[in-house]
Amino acid sequence: MKIQPNKHTLWLPLIAILFSGNLLAASNLKTEQAILTPPPMVPPAINRDHSAKVVINLETREQVGRIADGVEYVFWSFGETVPGSFIRVREGDEIEFNLSNHPSSKMPHNIDLHAVTGPGGGAESSFTAPGHTSTFNFKALNPGLYIYHCATAPVGMHIANGMYGLILVEPKEGLAPVDREYYLVQGDFYTKGEFGEAGLQPFDMAKAIDEDADYVVFNGSVGSTTDENSLTAKVGETVRLYIGNGGPNLVSSFHVIGEIFDTVYVEGGSLKNHNVQTTLIPAGGAAIVEFKVEVPGTFILVDHSIFRAFNKGALAMLKVEGPDDHSIFTGKTAENVYLPEGSAIQSLDNTFTKITANNKDEQIRFGQRVYEANCMACHQANGEGIPGAFPPLAKSDYLNNNPLLGVNAIIKGLSGPIKVNNVNYNGVMPAMNLNDEDIANVITFVLNNWDNAGGKVSAEQVAKQRK
Repeated sequence: MKIQPNKHTLWLPLIAILFSGNLLAASNLKTEQAILTPPPMVPPAINRDHSAKVVINLETREQVGRIADGVEYVFWSFGETVPGSFIRVREGDEIEFNLSNHPSSKMPHNIDLHAVTGPGGGAESSFTAPGHTSTFNFKALNPGLYIYHCATAPVGMHIANGMYGLILVEPKEGLAPVDREYYLVQGDFYTKGEFGEAGLQPFDMAKAIDEDADYVVFNGSVGSTTDENSLTAKVGETVRLYIGNGGPNLVSSFHVIGEIFDTVYVEGGSLKNHNVQTTLIPAGGAAIVEFKVEVPGTFILVDHSIFRAFNKGALAMLKVEGPDDHSIFTGKTAENVYLPEGSAIQSLDNTFTKITANNKDEQIRFGQRVYEANCMACHQANGEGIPGAFPPLAKSDYLNNNPLLGVNAIIKGLSGPIKVNNVNYNGVMPAMNLNDEDIANVITFVLNNWDNAGGKVSAEQVAKQRK
């Protein structure tokens, strides 16, 4: 929803200009309005060869938004988005900055632009109460890509609620043209509920102080730039990503799976590095990365502190369309069963101490430990398996119809085709060197979880299967 300025915010910038003693406000440079864009879009490249007076109007607002499916959060934002609007100016430009705080806000806000040379990066001059506008001026002295953020106390809370964005100061000579430009900022969020817990989640200051993030995301939410919202490109095009890290706490290890950065503007500055796999972006920092896409497919953008990507949301997608080039990448050309010990089924050792359960409940509890140590990597924590590779143990007709089939698979291993829940699998399961009690316990654990039929298996039954 586009926010319309109210009658107060329209005339406040004018008063600030009329009464300002700053010489920049009286500049004779030609004036132009800055083009601001929401993420992941970027304003067009600057094609002028001279400095200008650039007027920037940016609004702060507090609003409820989606942080994950079924999960809402009260974001504090610049320009109604997290991250805030992308700002693009030129080295030498004189900037008039008008910061408006929407009347519906409950908090005062300000802005600290890391591109500013001056006290607080503009924070001291832009402290703005709800329903007011503050104006200050600065000159863009240094080219580079810079974070901006709110710096009103408590500073960490304002940043943690999403108040950050990027400002690009193009060098006087400009940047080399590319085919695609996109804008991503990583941020870490701290909620009362755990990751994925449904409902409106409030900010948790204790977790933020402990740096115990529930969400680590690109552009303000899980899935903000995946699936139908993915970034796009075509084979042969050059992509430039403006990457920021709002923090407030965590350093980003930015990586594009299946690509190598041809050029990295280190920390968003003038130093260029080449042929880089992963680049570090500190909290409150930025980087520019460029690469050419040579083959089609979906390329995954991650924080390579990898549990953040697959368990906390720091994942985006770049979908590339175009013809294959098998001289660069073929995809899978063959798949065969690998038996390093020959045709016999392999055997995996186990170091579990023999523990005897006194009842079914203890069997289930002990069996869970065995499962987590030996089975979970393939069959997953929820028993769903991995499609096309490892069959499910959840709701498993194969196991429920005859639990001793599971016992035999553990004792002797399993090779060849089987059908589980009407799906064919053809792989190799190694024999597990578990004692009778452990096997009985783990099968009993599986039978009594994930909507299986229940029941139990005894160590005596396992011993008979060994004969």
